[in-house]
Amino acid sequence: MATRDKNIWILILFILSGLVIGGLLGELASKVDFLWWLGYGESFGLTAPLELDLSIIKVTFGIVFKINIASIIGMALAIFIYRKV
Repeated sequence: MATRDKNIWILILFILSGLVIGGLLGELASKVDFLWWLGYGESFGLTAPLELDLSIIKVTFGIVFKINIASIIGMALAIFIYRKV
């Protein structure tokens, strides 16, 4: 049971690292003429932050996901590497 939980966390770590590294590479590649398509993507989430003011404390919520082609490739590559290891 413990090894299965460990494997799930490693898989999540692989996928998140693939998304982050792929997203960074996509942003860098979007500035190159023949690699512009790697930076093509979409953003979704709370663009305007949501504020909760309780007089004593003020909490601001906001999250935006920016997915591009390179981050999808990075996620697929991370899953492939995870399955091979």
